[in-house]
Amino acid sequence: MVQKTVESEDYKRLAESEDVIAISTDINKAKGGVFPYYFNVRVRTEQQTYLFSCSDEKCSTMEEYGTTHSIYKDERPRLPFSE
Repeated sequence: MVQKTVESEDYKRLAESEDVIAISTDINKAKGGVFPYYFNVRVRTEQQTYLFSCSDEKCSTMEEYGTTHSIYKDERPRLPFSE
């Protein structure tokens, strides 16, 4: 899945504009679908995390389907915890 992500057009466009820090994988069975459709790849950059998943039922290619904000240990806490 990671290899297909790195070879995808969405990833290539992303890598040209932002510095990729890390790539990780996870499983989201709540998403539904059949194997391997529920596998996700997260591509982390300094700005945010990009979410990649299979583009079709055969998972022939991967595509970006969303983003989340990346939080790093040098940032302030997001919740009202004492520092």
